[in-house]
Amino acid sequence: MPPSVSATATMTNSSTVTSTSVDDTKGIETSLTSYGNNVYISNHPVLQHKLSVLRSSATSQDIFRSTLRAVTYHLGYEATSTLKTKQVPISVSMGKQVDTQADCVGSKLDDNVALIPILRSGLGMADGILELLPKAAVHHIGMYHLPGSIAPVQYFNRLPKRCDSDIAYVMDPVIASSATMMAVIAILKKWGVEKIHVLSVISSHHGLQTLSEAHPDVSFTVAHVDPTLTKGGLVLPGLGDAGDRLFGTSTVMEEADEDEMLLHPSKRKRTMSNASEFQ
Repeated sequence: MPPSVSATATMTNSSTVTSTSVDDTKGIETSLTSYGNNVYISNHPVLQHKLSVLRSSATSQDIFRSTLRAVTYHLGYEATSTLKTKQVPISVSMGKQVDTQADCVGSKLDDNVALIPILRSGLGMADGILELLPKAAVHHIGMYHLPGSIAPVQYFNRLPKRCDSDIAYVMDPVIASSATMMAVIAILKKWGVEKIHVLSVISSHHGLQTLSEAHPDVSFTVAHVDPTLTKGGLVLPGLGDAGDRLFGTSTVMEEADEDEMLLHPSKRKRTMSNASEFQ
């Protein structure tokens, strides 16, 4: 049986979290906390709705994947608001007079952007950002944890030898202890990229605070901060194993009434398995 956990978190503004938790796994609990100016926490209602879909264990693999993509697009829209642009001349057709053009001045992105999805779950965020920045370069970094350890081990790195990017957007759906993200940020700084911006759907309070304090020159955009980090490195309530849910190892859920779609089948009043009792 999984441990009994009750955890809540409320966004009060873009960089402050009020949270309380009771956790019989004896994890880290949090209270009113303010982060630095390098942290942005979204409180958009549509994003919070989609976050609930991601969290639910009743969400199927295809819906999880498409929802993660949509959430990433929203986070990316926020995170790219500081990209540099340059003015360029453009021509605009004047209504139905296709041969008559009006000249005006437009804008064009002027930063060279690199996208860094952390394997494997970061792959589920890459397409969402590529919709915003289709010309961005994509470089993969793979990290894993040894059994019984939260220390990350790098197993894959496709960064080019020469850094010609102005900014790197790092993507990982969940930040737990921060150890993996710490290692990736160190790799990117050694690579020589001038600006680093981390995008994550959910971060533990402990992980986000550790990262923002250790790297005040790095920006962080997250959809939500969860209050509890267990000693085993699990974020609660979290959203499960994002990699497993993206790549097809999560349980196929049974049909349910619309009001119960976000409940696990074992929690529903009537599941397909016991429906025969009412026939």
